[in-house]
Amino acid sequence: MSINSESNISANLQVGPTDQGMVRIYVEAEGVDLPLDFDPDEAVEIAEELMAAAEAVRQIRSKSDKPKKPRR
Repeated sequence: MSINSESNISANLQVGPTDQGMVRIYVEAEGVDLPLDFDPDEAVEIAEELMAAAEAVRQIRSKSDKPKKPRR
């Protein structure tokens, strides 16, 4: 499965600090409980990657939403 593969799997995602000074991303789906702990610097890198991906999608969408110029 790749990042572009669609899936019918439904999951819950929680993000928050732990009492051990880590940032936890917790993924819960049918048959899966996956706690992922990151130090604060790693968490910031992940947040930056998420923001960059969101901006890339915005750019793609804005290009496809613009009316096409007629050819001459």
